[in-house]
Amino acid sequence: MIVRDGYPEYPDLDSMDASELAGLDPLHGRKLRVGIICPYSMEYPGGVQFHILDFAEELMERGHHVEVLAPGRRTKDMPLWVHTIGTSFSIKYNGSVAHLSYFGAVGMRVRRWIRQGKFDIVHLHEPEVPSLPHKALKPGFRHPPYVATFHSSFDHYPKALEVFHDYLHKRSFAISQAVCVSESSWKVAQHYLDDTIPVRIIPNGVQTRFFAEAEPNPAWKGTTSAPTIGFLGRMGEERKGFRVYAEAMRHILKFYPHARFLCAGDGEQAARKILHGIDPTLVDHVEFLGRISDDDKARFYKSLTLYIAPQTGGESFGIVLVEAMAAGCPVVASDLPAFKAVSDNGKAANLFLAGQSKSLAQNVIGLLANYPVLEEMSERGVKRASKYEWDRVDVELLSVYADALAGTTPFTASQGVSDGRAGRRGRFSSRLDE
Repeated sequence: MIVRDGYPEYPDLDSMDASELAGLDPLHGRKLRVGIICPYSMEYPGGVQFHILDFAEELMERGHHVEVLAPGRRTKDMPLWVHTIGTSFSIKYNGSVAHLSYFGAVGMRVRRWIRQGKFDIVHLHEPEVPSLPHKALKPGFRHPPYVATFHSSFDHYPKALEVFHDYLHKRSFAISQAVCVSESSWKVAQHYLDDTIPVRIIPNGVQTRFFAEAEPNPAWKGTTSAPTIGFLGRMGEERKGFRVYAEAMRHILKFYPHARFLCAGDGEQAARKILHGIDPTLVDHVEFLGRISDDDKARFYKSLTLYIAPQTGGESFGIVLVEAMAAGCPVVASDLPAFKAVSDNGKAANLFLAGQSKSLAQNVIGLLANYPVLEEMSERGVKRASKYEWDRVDVELLSVYADALAGTTPFTASQGVSDGRAGRRGRFSSRLDE
Protein backbone atom coordinates (compact mmCIF):
# COMPACT_ATOMS: atom_id res chain seq x y z
CA MET A 1 0.00 0.00 0.00
CA ILE A 2 1.81 3.07 -1.19
CA VAL A 3 0.79 6.58 -2.18
CA ARG A 4 3.31 9.10 -3.40
CA ASP A 5 1.67 12.47 -2.87
CA GLY A 6 1.70 14.52 0.25
CA TYR A 7 0.57 14.54 3.84
CA PRO A 8 -3.02 15.71 4.40
CA GLU A 9 -2.22 17.03 7.91
CA TYR A 10 0.74 19.16 6.78
CA PRO A 11 0.47 19.90 3.05
CA ASP A 12 2.96 22.79 3.09
CA LEU A 13 6.04 21.37 4.80
CA ASP A 14 8.27 22.79 2.08
CA SER A 15 7.11 26.32 2.81
CA MET A 16 7.64 26.13 6.59
CA ASP A 17 10.74 27.42 8.35
CA ALA A 18 12.57 25.55 11.11
CA SER A 19 10.58 27.06 13.98
CA GLU A 20 7.26 26.24 12.31
CA LEU A 21 8.34 22.66 11.64
CA ALA A 22 9.57 22.23 15.21
CA GLY A 23 6.16 23.33 16.44
CA LEU A 24 4.28 20.63 14.52
CA ASP A 25 3.31 17.58 16.57
CA PRO A 26 1.48 14.68 14.89
CA LEU A 27 1.11 13.08 18.35
CA HIS A 28 -0.77 16.10 19.75
CA GLY A 29 1.27 16.34 22.93
CA ARG A 30 1.54 12.63 23.74
CA LYS A 31 5.01 11.62 24.93
CA LEU A 32 6.16 8.13 24.01
CA ARG A 33 8.51 5.46 25.21
CA VAL A 34 10.32 4.47 22.02
CA GLY A 35 12.59 1.47 21.57
CA ILE A 36 14.84 1.52 18.50
CA ILE A 37 16.65 -1.64 17.40
CA CYS A 38 19.73 -1.31 15.19
CA PRO A 39 20.99 -4.22 13.07
CA TYR A 40 24.63 -3.08 13.01
CA SER A 41 27.21 -2.62 15.74
CA MET A 42 27.68 0.94 16.99
CA GLU A 43 31.43 0.28 17.26
CA TYR A 44 31.82 0.89 13.54
CA PRO A 45 30.67 4.08 11.76
CA GLY A 46 27.85 3.70 9.28
CA GLY A 47 24.91 5.57 7.82
CA VAL A 48 22.22 3.50 9.57
CA GLN A 49 23.90 3.90 12.95
CA PHE A 50 24.29 7.66 12.53
CA HIS A 51 20.67 7.97 11.43
CA ILE A 52 19.44 6.07 14.50
CA LEU A 53 21.53 8.09 16.95
CA ASP A 54 20.50 11.39 15.37
CA PHE A 55 16.82 10.50 15.37
CA ALA A 56 16.97 9.30 18.98
CA GLU A 57 18.38 12.67 20.00
CA GLU A 58 15.69 14.47 17.99
CA LEU A 59 12.99 12.46 19.77
CA MET A 60 14.47 13.22 23.18
CA GLU A 61 14.58 16.93 22.37
CA ARG A 62 10.84 16.68 21.76
CA GLY A 63 10.35 15.12 25.19
CA HIS A 64 10.10 11.43 24.31
CA HIS A 65 11.91 8.65 26.18
CA VAL A 66 14.20 6.67 23.87
CA GLU A 67 16.34 3.57 24.26
CA VAL A 68 18.42 1.91 21.54
CA LEU A 69 19.54 -1.72 21.29
CA ALA A 70 22.45 -2.71 19.03
CA PRO A 71 24.91 -5.56 18.45
CA GLY A 72 28.52 -5.41 19.61
CA ARG A 73 30.22 -3.93 22.65
CA ARG A 74 29.96 -0.61 24.39
CA THR A 75 32.48 2.11 23.65
CA LYS A 76 33.53 4.98 25.89
CA ASP A 77 31.67 7.60 23.89
CA MET A 78 28.43 5.61 23.62
CA PRO A 79 25.36 7.29 25.22
CA LEU A 80 23.92 5.56 28.28
CA TRP A 81 20.60 5.13 26.49
CA VAL A 82 22.28 2.81 23.96
CA HIS A 83 22.26 -0.82 25.09
CA THR A 84 24.39 -3.50 23.45
CA ILE A 85 24.25 -7.28 23.20
CA GLY A 86 28.00 -7.55 23.83
CA THR A 87 28.93 -9.63 20.79
CA SER A 88 28.82 -9.38 17.01
CA PHE A 89 30.20 -11.13 13.95
CA SER A 90 31.21 -9.67 10.61
CA ILE A 91 29.98 -10.69 7.17
CA LYS A 92 30.28 -9.21 3.70
CA TYR A 93 27.00 -7.50 2.88
CA ASN A 94 26.08 -5.29 -0.11
CA GLY A 95 29.69 -4.54 -0.98
CA SER A 96 30.60 -3.69 2.60
CA VAL A 97 31.28 -5.45 5.90
CA ALA A 98 28.37 -5.62 8.34
CA HIS A 99 28.79 -6.38 12.05
CA LEU A 100 25.68 -8.26 13.15
CA SER A 101 24.40 -10.34 16.07
CA TYR A 102 22.05 -13.28 15.53
CA PHE A 103 22.94 -16.65 17.07
CA GLY A 104 22.47 -18.29 20.45
CA ALA A 105 20.27 -16.53 22.99
CA VAL A 106 20.22 -13.25 21.06
CA GLY A 107 16.54 -13.60 20.13
CA MET A 108 15.46 -14.12 23.74
CA ARG A 109 17.52 -11.12 24.84
CA VAL A 110 15.96 -8.89 22.19
CA ARG A 111 12.41 -9.89 23.09
CA ARG A 112 13.12 -9.55 26.81
CA TRP A 113 14.46 -6.04 26.16
CA ILE A 114 11.21 -5.17 24.36
CA ARG A 115 9.06 -6.55 27.18
CA GLN A 116 11.02 -4.85 29.93
CA GLY A 117 11.12 -1.53 28.08
CA LYS A 118 7.32 -1.18 28.14
CA PHE A 119 7.59 0.79 24.89
CA ASP A 120 4.68 2.44 23.11
CA ILE A 121 6.48 1.98 19.77
CA VAL A 122 9.36 -0.25 18.70
CA HIS A 123 11.24 0.97 15.63
CA LEU A 124 13.07 -1.77 13.72
CA HIS A 125 15.76 -0.90 11.19
CA GLU A 126 16.54 -3.35 8.38
CA PRO A 127 14.45 -6.23 9.84
CA GLU A 128 15.22 -8.33 6.77
CA VAL A 129 18.90 -8.52 7.82
CA PRO A 130 19.87 -11.51 10.06
CA SER A 131 20.44 -9.44 13.17
CA LEU A 132 18.64 -8.03 16.22
CA PRO A 133 15.61 -6.37 14.55
CA HIS A 134 14.74 -9.58 12.75
CA LYS A 135 14.57 -11.42 16.09
CA ALA A 136 11.71 -9.17 17.15
CA LEU A 137 9.50 -10.62 14.39
CA LYS A 138 9.16 -14.06 15.99
CA PRO A 139 5.60 -15.39 15.45
CA GLY A 140 3.53 -15.49 18.63
CA PHE A 141 5.51 -12.78 20.42
CA ARG A 142 3.27 -10.05 21.83
CA HIS A 143 4.71 -6.61 21.24
CA PRO A 144 3.88 -2.92 20.81
CA PRO A 145 3.29 -1.62 17.27
CA TYR A 146 6.32 -2.09 15.06
CA VAL A 147 7.52 0.59 12.67
CA ALA A 148 10.19 -0.73 10.28
CA THR A 149 12.66 1.32 8.26
CA PHE A 150 14.32 -0.19 5.19
CA HIS A 151 17.65 1.29 4.07
CA SER A 152 19.23 -1.22 1.71
CA SER A 153 19.52 -0.78 -2.03
CA PHE A 154 21.12 -3.26 -4.43
CA ASP A 155 22.24 -3.04 -8.04
CA HIS A 156 20.81 -6.54 -8.51
CA TYR A 157 18.21 -8.12 -6.24
CA PRO A 158 20.13 -10.59 -4.02
CA LYS A 159 19.65 -14.30 -4.48
CA ALA A 160 19.43 -14.73 -0.70
CA LEU A 161 16.36 -12.48 -0.55
CA GLU A 162 14.77 -14.44 -3.36
CA VAL A 163 15.36 -17.70 -1.50
CA PHE A 164 13.86 -16.36 1.73
CA HIS A 165 11.03 -14.43 0.07
CA ASP A 166 8.15 -16.45 1.56
CA TYR A 167 9.78 -16.51 4.99
CA LEU A 168 10.34 -12.73 5.03
CA HIS A 169 6.85 -12.07 3.67
CA LYS A 170 5.24 -14.01 6.53
CA ARG A 171 7.41 -12.26 9.12
CA SER A 172 6.46 -8.87 7.70
CA PHE A 173 2.88 -9.31 8.97
CA ALA A 174 4.08 -8.09 12.39
CA ILE A 175 4.94 -4.65 10.96
CA SER A 176 2.33 -1.92 11.37
CA GLN A 177 3.99 0.79 9.27
CA ALA A 178 6.99 0.73 6.94
CA VAL A 179 9.39 3.49 5.95
CA CYS A 180 11.84 3.37 3.05
CA VAL A 181 14.60 5.96 2.90
CA SER A 182 14.43 6.24 -0.90
CA GLU A 183 12.75 4.89 -4.00
CA SER A 184 15.78 2.59 -4.39
CA SER A 185 15.21 0.96 -1.02
CA TRP A 186 11.47 0.70 -1.72
CA LYS A 187 12.18 -1.25 -4.91
CA VAL A 188 13.96 -3.83 -2.74
CA ALA A 189 11.51 -3.93 0.18
CA GLN A 190 8.41 -4.30 -1.99
CA HIS A 191 9.56 -7.78 -3.01
CA TYR A 192 8.89 -9.26 0.42
CA LEU A 193 6.71 -6.76 2.32
CA ASP A 194 3.05 -7.66 2.58
CA ASP A 195 1.22 -5.34 0.20
CA THR A 196 -1.32 -4.24 2.83
CA ILE A 197 1.37 -2.60 4.99
CA PRO A 198 1.33 1.19 4.58
CA VAL A 199 4.68 2.41 3.24
CA ARG A 200 6.12 5.91 3.09
CA ILE A 201 9.35 7.05 1.55
CA ILE A 202 10.98 9.37 4.06
CA PRO A 203 14.63 10.33 3.56
CA ASN A 204 17.33 10.25 6.20
CA GLY A 205 17.58 13.43 8.25
CA VAL A 206 20.61 15.72 8.35
CA GLN A 207 21.45 18.55 10.74
CA THR A 208 21.83 20.93 7.83
CA ARG A 209 22.34 24.00 10.03
CA PHE A 210 25.29 22.28 11.71
CA PHE A 211 27.07 22.00 8.36
CA ALA A 212 25.95 25.41 7.14
CA GLU A 213 27.37 27.15 10.22
CA ALA A 214 30.75 25.37 10.21
CA GLU A 215 33.94 27.41 9.88
CA PRO A 216 36.43 26.46 7.14
CA ASN A 217 39.82 25.05 8.08
CA PRO A 218 42.47 27.31 6.49
CA ALA A 219 44.76 24.29 6.02
CA TRP A 220 42.15 22.64 3.80
CA LYS A 221 41.14 25.69 1.77
CA GLY A 222 41.95 25.65 -1.92
CA THR A 223 42.74 28.37 -4.42
CA THR A 224 41.99 28.88 -8.09
CA SER A 225 45.27 27.26 -9.13
CA ALA A 226 45.49 24.80 -6.25
CA PRO A 227 41.94 23.53 -5.61
CA THR A 228 41.18 21.06 -2.82
CA ILE A 229 39.14 18.09 -4.00
CA GLY A 230 37.73 15.88 -1.26
CA PHE A 231 36.65 12.28 -0.68
CA LEU A 232 35.09 10.87 2.49
CA GLY A 233 34.42 7.19 3.05
CA ARG A 234 35.86 3.73 3.47
CA MET A 235 38.63 3.70 0.88
CA GLY A 236 39.10 -0.05 0.94
CA GLU A 237 35.50 -0.80 -0.13
CA GLU A 238 35.20 -1.09 -3.89
CA ARG A 239 31.67 0.32 -4.07
CA LYS A 240 32.73 3.54 -2.35
CA GLY A 241 34.61 4.37 -5.55
CA PHE A 242 38.04 5.43 -4.30
CA ARG A 243 39.66 3.76 -7.31
CA VAL A 244 37.50 5.85 -9.68
CA TYR A 245 38.49 8.97 -7.74
CA ALA A 246 42.17 7.98 -7.85
CA GLU A 247 42.15 7.27 -11.58
CA ALA A 248 40.55 10.66 -12.22
CA MET A 249 43.42 12.36 -10.37
CA ARG A 250 45.84 11.66 -13.24
CA HIS A 251 43.70 13.60 -15.70
CA ILE A 252 42.89 16.44 -13.31
CA LEU A 253 46.57 16.98 -12.47
CA LYS A 254 47.38 17.58 -16.14
CA PHE A 255 45.26 20.75 -15.98
CA TYR A 256 45.72 21.57 -12.28
CA PRO A 257 49.17 20.28 -11.29
CA HIS A 258 48.91 21.89 -7.85
CA ALA A 259 45.55 20.33 -6.99
CA ARG A 260 45.33 18.68 -3.57
CA PHE A 261 43.21 15.60 -2.92
CA LEU A 262 42.00 15.37 0.70
CA CYS A 263 40.84 11.93 1.82
CA ALA A 264 38.96 11.39 5.08
CA GLY A 265 37.93 8.03 6.48
CA ASP A 266 39.27 4.53 7.04
CA GLY A 267 41.42 2.54 4.62
CA GLU A 268 44.59 4.55 4.09
CA GLN A 269 46.70 1.44 3.49
CA ALA A 270 44.30 0.13 0.84
CA ALA A 271 44.15 3.59 -0.74
CA ARG A 272 47.93 3.86 -0.95
CA LYS A 273 48.04 0.48 -2.68
CA ILE A 274 45.46 1.63 -5.23
CA LEU A 275 47.35 4.87 -5.87
CA HIS A 276 50.67 3.06 -6.28
CA GLY A 277 49.09 0.67 -8.79
CA ILE A 278 47.81 3.56 -10.91
CA ASP A 279 50.80 5.92 -10.64
CA PRO A 280 53.25 6.01 -7.71
CA THR A 281 53.55 9.82 -7.99
CA LEU A 282 49.85 10.35 -7.20
CA VAL A 283 50.41 9.87 -3.48
CA ASP A 284 52.42 13.11 -3.45
CA HIS A 285 49.19 15.00 -4.18
CA VAL A 286 47.04 13.17 -1.60
CA GLU A 287 46.57 14.02 2.08
CA PHE A 288 45.07 11.32 4.30
CA LEU A 289 43.12 12.77 7.23
CA GLY A 290 41.99 9.49 8.79
CA ARG A 291 38.69 9.16 10.62
CA ILE A 292 37.54 12.69 11.49
CA SER A 293 35.13 14.02 14.11
CA ASP A 294 31.71 15.42 13.25
CA ASP A 295 33.02 18.95 13.79
CA ASP A 296 35.96 18.34 11.47
CA LYS A 297 33.69 16.70 8.91
CA ALA A 298 31.60 19.86 8.73
CA ARG A 299 34.77 21.98 8.42
CA PHE A 300 36.03 19.56 5.77
CA TYR A 301 33.01 20.14 3.53
CA LYS A 302 33.11 23.86 4.22
CA SER A 303 36.76 24.11 3.13
CA LEU A 304 36.74 22.14 -0.13
CA THR A 305 36.64 23.50 -3.64
CA LEU A 306 34.79 20.36 -4.72
CA TYR A 307 33.49 17.27 -2.94
CA ILE A 308 33.52 14.00 -4.94
CA ALA A 309 31.05 11.16 -4.36
CA PRO A 310 32.35 8.43 -6.74
CA GLN A 311 30.35 5.48 -5.37
CA THR A 312 29.79 2.74 -7.93
CA GLY A 313 26.58 1.19 -6.56
CA GLY A 314 24.65 -0.14 -3.60
CA GLU A 315 23.64 3.30 -2.31
CA SER A 316 20.08 3.77 -1.08
CA PHE A 317 20.28 7.43 -0.17
CA GLY A 318 23.35 9.69 -0.30
CA ILE A 319 23.73 11.37 3.06
CA VAL A 320 27.25 12.61 2.24
CA LEU A 321 25.80 14.59 -0.67
CA VAL A 322 23.28 16.27 1.61
CA GLU A 323 25.94 17.09 4.20
CA ALA A 324 28.27 18.61 1.61
CA MET A 325 25.47 20.56 -0.08
CA ALA A 326 24.30 21.88 3.29
CA ALA A 327 27.82 23.22 3.89
CA GLY A 328 27.68 25.01 0.54
CA CYS A 329 30.27 22.73 -1.04
CA PRO A 330 29.76 22.00 -4.76
CA VAL A 331 29.34 18.26 -5.30
CA VAL A 332 30.33 16.00 -8.19
CA ALA A 333 28.64 12.61 -7.81
CA SER A 334 28.16 9.41 -9.79
CA ASP A 335 24.79 9.16 -11.51
CA LEU A 336 23.35 6.45 -9.26
CA PRO A 337 19.54 6.53 -8.85
CA ALA A 338 19.85 7.47 -5.16
CA PHE A 339 22.21 10.34 -5.95
CA LYS A 340 19.99 11.54 -8.78
CA ALA A 341 17.10 11.69 -6.33
CA VAL A 342 19.04 13.57 -3.67
CA SER A 343 20.45 16.05 -6.19
CA ASP A 344 17.09 16.65 -7.89
CA ASN A 345 18.28 14.95 -11.08
CA GLY A 346 21.53 16.85 -11.17
CA LYS A 347 20.11 20.33 -10.52
CA ALA A 348 21.83 20.62 -7.13
CA ALA A 349 24.98 18.62 -7.94
CA ASN A 350 27.02 17.68 -10.99
CA LEU A 351 26.58 14.05 -12.07
CA PHE A 352 29.07 11.90 -13.97
CA LEU A 353 28.83 8.40 -15.42
CA ALA A 354 29.15 5.96 -12.51
CA GLY A 355 32.43 4.05 -12.54
CA GLN A 356 33.89 6.20 -15.34
CA SER A 357 36.99 8.04 -14.12
CA LYS A 358 37.37 10.00 -17.37
CA SER A 359 33.80 11.26 -17.06
CA LEU A 360 34.55 12.34 -13.48
CA ALA A 361 37.77 14.08 -14.50
CA GLN A 362 36.13 15.92 -17.40
CA ASN A 363 33.37 17.24 -15.16
CA VAL A 364 35.80 18.34 -12.46
CA ILE A 365 38.10 20.10 -14.94
CA GLY A 366 35.18 21.89 -16.55
CA LEU A 367 33.80 23.08 -13.23
CA LEU A 368 37.15 24.30 -11.92
CA ALA A 369 37.45 26.45 -15.02
CA ASN A 370 34.12 28.12 -14.32
CA TYR A 371 33.82 29.51 -10.79
CA PRO A 372 30.45 31.25 -11.44
CA VAL A 373 28.99 27.80 -12.13
CA LEU A 374 30.53 26.48 -8.89
CA GLU A 375 28.92 29.33 -6.96
CA GLU A 376 25.54 28.59 -8.54
CA MET A 377 25.91 24.89 -7.67
CA SER A 378 26.67 25.87 -4.10
CA GLU A 379 23.48 27.93 -3.83
CA ARG A 380 21.32 25.22 -5.37
CA GLY A 381 22.86 22.61 -3.09
CA VAL A 382 22.11 24.59 0.05
CA LYS A 383 18.49 25.02 -1.00
CA ARG A 384 18.10 21.35 -1.89
CA ALA A 385 19.69 20.18 1.38
CA SER A 386 17.01 21.97 3.40
CA LYS A 387 14.55 19.27 2.27
CA TYR A 388 16.44 16.81 4.47
CA GLU A 389 16.62 18.92 7.65
CA TRP A 390 15.73 16.88 10.72
CA ASP A 391 12.98 19.31 11.76
CA ARG A 392 11.04 18.23 8.69
CA VAL A 393 11.96 14.53 8.81
CA ASP A 394 10.89 14.45 12.49
CA VAL A 395 7.38 15.49 11.55
CA GLU A 396 7.14 12.85 8.85
CA LEU A 397 8.39 10.02 11.09
CA LEU A 398 6.22 11.07 14.03
CA SER A 399 3.26 11.04 11.66
CA VAL A 400 4.11 7.39 10.95
CA TYR A 401 4.23 6.73 14.70
CA ALA A 402 0.81 8.35 15.10
CA ASP A 403 -0.64 6.04 12.47
CA ALA A 404 0.97 2.98 14.04
CA LEU A 405 -0.56 3.90 17.40
CA ALA A 406 -4.03 4.02 15.87
CA GLY A 407 -4.31 0.27 16.63
CA THR A 408 -6.26 -0.69 19.74
CA THR A 409 -4.43 -3.53 21.53
CA PRO A 410 -1.04 -5.25 21.47
CA PHE A 411 -0.87 -7.93 18.81
CA THR A 412 1.23 -10.90 17.81
CA ALA A 413 2.83 -11.76 14.52
CA SER A 414 0.78 -14.94 14.32
CA GLN A 415 -2.45 -12.95 14.59
CA GLY A 416 -1.48 -11.18 11.40
CA VAL A 417 -1.46 -14.49 9.57
CA SER A 418 -4.63 -15.95 11.00
CA ASP A 419 -7.04 -13.02 10.99
CA GLY A 420 -6.10 -11.19 7.83
CA ARG A 421 -4.48 -8.41 9.87
CA ALA A 422 -7.74 -6.47 10.08
CA GLY A 423 -8.12 -6.60 13.87
CA ARG A 424 -4.71 -5.25 14.83
CA ARG A 425 -4.23 -2.63 12.16
CA GLY A 426 -6.89 -0.12 13.13
CA ARG A 427 -7.07 2.86 10.80
CA PHE A 428 -3.77 3.58 9.10
CA SER A 429 -2.99 6.20 6.49
CA SER A 430 -0.80 5.30 3.54
CA ARG A 431 0.88 8.54 2.65
CA LEU A 432 4.34 8.67 1.14
CA ASP A 433 6.85 11.36 0.33
CA GLU A 434 10.54 11.54 -0.57
